[in-house]
Amino acid sequence: MDEKLGKFIDDFAALVQLAQAGNHKATAGTQLLEALTEHLGLPAEKLAVVEEQIPPHRFVDADIVLAELAATDPQGRLVGIGGGGQRHHASLSDMVQQSQLFPQFPLAQPDFVNMAVGPDTQRQAVAFGLRLFSYDGGSLAVLQRAADPRAGRQSAALELVAGTAETGAAFLAEYRRRMDSQSVLQGQVISLTMGEYGPSSGGVTFHHRPRLKEQEVVLPSGLLQKVAGHVVGIASHRQSLREHGQHLKRGVLLYGPPGTGKTHTVRYLLGQGGGTTAILLSGGSLARISEAARIARALQPSMVVLEDCDLIAEDRSFGHGPQPLLFEVLDAMDGLDEDADVAFVLTTNRPDLLERALAQRPGRVDLAVEIPLPALAERTGLLRLYSRHAAFSPQALQSAAERTAGTTASFARELVRRAVLTAAAADEAVADAHLYAAVDELMADTESLTRSLLGSAAGTVPAQSHGQQ
Repeated sequence: MDEKLGKFIDDFAALVQLAQAGNHKATAGTQLLEALTEHLGLPAEKLAVVEEQIPPHRFVDADIVLAELAATDPQGRLVGIGGGGQRHHASLSDMVQQSQLFPQFPLAQPDFVNMAVGPDTQRQAVAFGLRLFSYDGGSLAVLQRAADPRAGRQSAALELVAGTAETGAAFLAEYRRRMDSQSVLQGQVISLTMGEYGPSSGGVTFHHRPRLKEQEVVLPSGLLQKVAGHVVGIASHRQSLREHGQHLKRGVLLYGPPGTGKTHTVRYLLGQGGGTTAILLSGGSLARISEAARIARALQPSMVVLEDCDLIAEDRSFGHGPQPLLFEVLDAMDGLDEDADVAFVLTTNRPDLLERALAQRPGRVDLAVEIPLPALAERTGLLRLYSRHAAFSPQALQSAAERTAGTTASFARELVRRAVLTAAAADEAVADAHLYAAVDELMADTESLTRSLLGSAAGTVPAQSHGQQ
């Protein structure tokens, strides 16, 4: 064999290898189309795709429901779809059609994302994956994808293609039934947050349910019981109210100066509502009130807490129309059925900013309760509560309470903290003298701004020095 013939044979062998490699790539690129066609028993490109939108906060619920339904077929399988970033911009229908002309969507490993299902627990949900399984005697393929704002997808979705229309309809009916009856949010305390791409892509944060004892909430006599009876107690009579045609939906407004204990009262209510779904909104997340109302309606009994509503009394920046955001809050409250076991709890430092709007929508709030500045008895109780790990005498607590008229619960907490810090700085055991020193410090003329920031009405009232008492 001469040298030229040998080189020709070598070059021809290399050419065959390149052709085989190219053919392999093309085959891999058509795997999606082939897998769907084989599983469904019909040409996949000729079947319609049905898309089911999923709110981002319900995506983990959808993952659980879909996994349960797919598990009824022991032969079912979960696969991923390759193809780089293009797969995130293309629908399942697009990928099927494009696979006929430009093989670019091979089968791959599915993508997963960790999602919270409680304050301390997470679930590994399918972020992008194709489930191939049988349901109700027919074949089904469901592409599950999480929301991806970067790809222009504000909602999560299921994209479904079935061998017959009847199979697809039966699956969707059962899927929706389960989504309506089960959720990881049921009975949880959650807050809705504003995401980077706006409220539609924001997430859900789970919180531990507070566990406050009644004696840990120091309010005027009977006030806490009045609020709790309206928010929590009414629910125990839900059956009687419904039988007699009386409304169960209720609204409570807690108002008073900053630092008096409105949020602390809310925490107590949350602890009393075991099994109640609680949705917390504050600041910019108040723009998600409509979404919160939908969750509250679906997951009754429920409580919706809207903190510092005065901040959005005239705010139109988050709304979708010309009316202030507060009116959207009231519209959401009005949209629930009267027999809905939903309690709305609103807090505000400025009831005067809300009164006009609430008066124009009578009945949305049926109880308004002032959380006032603590009187002498409450100030003494607050100091006793916050210093339960210190050794202050009853006389010292009484004296400190008398000298701090016009101050708030927040002030009492800070007063005790200052006393402990004073003792620590002197490397001494905490004693009455440190409490007296903290009173002198915080009630001095130079601390008027500090007192104001702690919510005290005594910001400009100097206190007499304790001297040698």
